[in-house]
Amino acid sequence: MEFSYQIQQITAAAKWLKLQTEDQKVICFKGDMGAGKTTFIKAFCKELGVNEPMNSPSFGIVNEYQGDNQVCIYHFDLYRIKNEQELYDIGFEEYLQSGNTCLIEWPEIANVFLQKVNLAIIEIQGTDNERTLQLYFHHSMDF
Repeated sequence: MEFSYQIQQITAAAKWLKLQTEDQKVICFKGDMGAGKTTFIKAFCKELGVNEPMNSPSFGIVNEYQGDNQVCIYHFDLYRIKNEQELYDIGFEEYLQSGNTCLIEWPEIANVFLQKVNLAIIEIQGTDNERTLQLYFHHSMDF
């Protein structure tokens, strides 16, 4: 599935993704540096009911937010993760098995964990003002 939008229409794109992934607990976001993954995730979290300030978890690896009905949302940025051991050290597998929503940027390093999980993959492409979301559902993840 695909959805194209201009940056001022990011809320509509986030609403579309919410409808497509209602029962999905693990959503991976792929795209080049600067493609807008974090910006899109912020808009998506607002659609999930997050009202608190949000920022990139680049240095902290994971941020936790409360969505509608006190639903817990974990936002991961794995860009700085060097190897699988670092993911074991932060308890990444436990996050995935928690039943809470996990939004993951740069999921490639976590392949060994994500192979065991039903997930959605969002590829964000485009530059400047125009973006395209491509949505795929997988029972395992191969990069």
